[in-house]
Amino acid sequence: MSSNVGAEVRPEPSAALSGDELARWYWTLAELTALARDLGVPRGGGKVALTERLRAALDGVAPPAAPPRTRSAGRQLTAPVSGATVIPEGQRCSQVLREYFRREIGPAFHFDSPMRTFVAEGAGRTLADGVVHWHATRRAAAQGQEIGSQFELNRFLRDWHAEHPAGRRTEALAAWRAHRDRPRGPAAG
Repeated sequence: MSSNVGAEVRPEPSAALSGDELARWYWTLAELTALARDLGVPRGGGKVALTERLRAALDGVAPPAAPPRTRSAGRQLTAPVSGATVIPEGQRCSQVLREYFRREIGPAFHFDSPMRTFVAEGAGRTLADGVVHWHATRRAAAQGQEIGSQFELNRFLRDWHAEHPAGRRTEALAAWRAHRDRPRGPAAG
């Protein structure tokens, strides 16, 4: 049995941390957002961008350049829609689209990566094109997809279940909590 004597304890998120120390630990978006609020750091742009701004603020250096602002979504489709309905620029994966695709495809429909991309880049195409796209991408969608770095919990759970096929969700979540409370690298010097 291993002992935790001498194990590092995860610090509280505070202005006392250095940027490197912040990067050594896992933080929830809520924790990062609260720290940003305390430090007066802009809170938008996602977890990765927020972490980089916080690291800069904690180290007293200029923050990284902000990414260019994206255009707002604009007009969104409203019910009723049909196969002939054209996807407008900036359409989101909405409940209206989910209901349409579930009606046309069946209860197995969900917005996976290929369908999110289709909607995001599908301006000018029809919802019927979306149904065809769904069926055409099922083989590729069934393959293991890369999970983005911002979804660390999802990646951890996928890997944990691959190593523990008979493991229960409660065990996986306990393993996750232990994982996230450990530092990611050596102590900052």
